[in-house]
Amino acid sequence: MSFSLSLLFVATAAVSSQTQAVPVHPNHNAVLWYQTSAEFNANSVQTYTAARNQLLRAIADPNWTALTNQTGQYQQLPPAVIVDIDETILDNSPAAAQAVLQGKTNFDAALWDAWVAKASAQAVPGAVKFLNLAEANGVKVLYISNRECAPRKTKPTEQCPQHADTLKNLRAVGIKQLQDDQLWLKGQQTDWSSEKESRRVLAAKQYRVVMLFGDDFGDFLPNVKKNITPQQRLKLSQQYEHQWGEKWFMLSNPTYGSWQTILNQPDSQYLQGF
Repeated sequence: MSFSLSLLFVATAAVSSQTQAVPVHPNHNAVLWYQTSAEFNANSVQTYTAARNQLLRAIADPNWTALTNQTGQYQQLPPAVIVDIDETILDNSPAAAQAVLQGKTNFDAALWDAWVAKASAQAVPGAVKFLNLAEANGVKVLYISNRECAPRKTKPTEQCPQHADTLKNLRAVGIKQLQDDQLWLKGQQTDWSSEKESRRVLAAKQYRVVMLFGDDFGDFLPNVKKNITPQQRLKLSQQYEHQWGEKWFMLSNPTYGSWQTILNQPDSQYLQGF
């Protein structure tokens, strides 16, 4: 081997070694997909287009409800839809990208709250068009989110500054009809935990809930975010197959969610090769 080739080999090996030593953030590809792919846009628009196509049917049919446990004289109640916010209405991928760029592999509450305070998230494609159409047709939109109410050092007298921040952001993306009482955040009332069922039950007392929207299985059913296996969740998804695309609308979110937190570690044990 010549001297020049030897140097090239050593240099290449050094670069290769340095490249391999830099760990890839576990959320790198998921955030890239969310921020760059045409597939993300197509999936979101497709979801909300399907919902728009069902909306007038849902309004016209008094027996139409998206809640599996809505009973009583709900036919007499005004119609409503329940929507999650994060990665369902608002695109928070800049916060996820910031975590990747800073090498943060665990949830950083301070980074997240700083992002919420900016109120600058863009809308998920298709969402605003659907929400404005629903309200224009007399359907109340209830925003049930696990954005958490928590005082800030900069605003110690405010119990839930996140509420005002979120309303500001939703209005900024073009949602035309939005009152303060349509936004129900985690912790805003004592029984409003990350399990959204208590809020859905409250909604069912006031409205005929015709559609549900979310990016997490917990936006549709209770008791699916812990102490459950992927196989059990899949069985439930299949059990309610008739709801998807008609009354239930799931947005894709590979960046985070209960799909991931219910897995035992190491999560590589769930990978199935050939």
